[in-house]
Amino acid sequence: MNRLSHALTAILSAVTLAACGSAAPQSDDAAAVELRWYCCLGTGEQAEQVKAQQKVIDRFHAAQSRIRVKLEVVTYDSARDTLATQIASGNGPDLAGPVGVGGAAAFHGQWLDLAPLIKSSGFDLSPYAKGSADLYRIGSVQEGIPFAIYPSTLYYKADMFEEAGLAEPPHKYGEKYTWPDGRQSEWNYDTLRELALRLTVDKNGKDATQAGFDPGAIVQYGFEPARDDLRYQGAAFAAGSLDAGDGKTVRIPDAWADSWRFFYDGMWKDRFIMTGPVFETERFNGDGAAFFSGHVAMSVNFLWSTYGVAGAGDDWDLAAMPSHDGRTTSPTSADTFRILAGSKHPAEAFEFLAYLVGPASQELLSAYGAMPARTADQDAFFAKLAEQFPNKVDWQVAKDSVVFADNPHSESHTPKYNQTLTILGTYRSRWMTRGGLDMDAQLKEMRQEIQDVWNRS
Repeated sequence: MNRLSHALTAILSAVTLAACGSAAPQSDDAAAVELRWYCCLGTGEQAEQVKAQQKVIDRFHAAQSRIRVKLEVVTYDSARDTLATQIASGNGPDLAGPVGVGGAAAFHGQWLDLAPLIKSSGFDLSPYAKGSADLYRIGSVQEGIPFAIYPSTLYYKADMFEEAGLAEPPHKYGEKYTWPDGRQSEWNYDTLRELALRLTVDKNGKDATQAGFDPGAIVQYGFEPARDDLRYQGAAFAAGSLDAGDGKTVRIPDAWADSWRFFYDGMWKDRFIMTGPVFETERFNGDGAAFFSGHVAMSVNFLWSTYGVAGAGDDWDLAAMPSHDGRTTSPTSADTFRILAGSKHPAEAFEFLAYLVGPASQELLSAYGAMPARTADQDAFFAKLAEQFPNKVDWQVAKDSVVFADNPHSESHTPKYNQTLTILGTYRSRWMTRGGLDMDAQLKEMRQEIQDVWNRS
């Protein structure tokens, strides 16, 4: 997946000059500055990703001798707690990444403002999509430079649609869905629900719309949401925030409430979404993403799902995100590298960061399965990505989805951020494992529980 120029030394020299201005180069005898690159608050912990990250470090070292970088890999499940401990003990790393909006929000106020370094170095932001740098501007602080974006799309298995005698979902935004009888429907979550019922099948071949369907013997599910974060599930219906706007008051957006009811009813009433216990079974878990099991017809997820989607077979494709109440939203993860405010070597860390988002970017983006934020690199990225799969995939869907990115971002900072996530996780687990709940009461209880936490000093 190496698409870096063979003239790395020359390119890196240009980056070095940009980051350091006209400063005189250090002599070969000068002691090298040692930086720590912390991973993985986001992606990056897979074995092949670690190899790719170390490879770009080795090339950085080969091109110059003033800066040495040590890669520190901590698994995603432990990464937040470990970094918090390091920072509290005064032993924080110099930079971290790739890290998205949510991972960074957990350390709100701890990231270096890059604006002065961007200005003094003359770092060029023009190759990136207009406004993309704003994704990394938190208040007045420019926390990052555009790097990787992961729009959400609808993954689906074409063979399941064909077997059911159904047309595949629309690939182009704005197109309607056509039913076998010729009627057309808006491509929204109501239409998706109707499809999902027909695509949920029991061991006797009955679908969830037919008499005699056995919900205790389902062998194929119609739909799977991205269930790891309730905020993401909510944002699939519409962008929003739990913060009412004053930094003090909790508000559950109406669209998020609609999404969570859709999720809950889909599991316990309509039965086209698997419950938590079913999700955990070997047959359906699919290495953490149920669509990978090959027993799910449709699934909403980020572009990074390409890392394991081959498990679904060679008949999957991408379709447009459904709309809700006339609005279409593609929750979009935006990863980059951030420098810790406590770094003792901010100038050198910025030089290395400029290398990661510059000369090393294409190799890293391929390893992460991430769409480049630099628009000129996107066609090459998808051409390379397509080589990994025997089936023809409509990658244009992912490109078209970017304009529907959620703003405000679902993972943006809120008061008592980590405590809020814990509460959301508790409700998510409850909803996945307990049927018969009153969702109106659940949402009211959740809001009050979060508000109580926000009210504490």
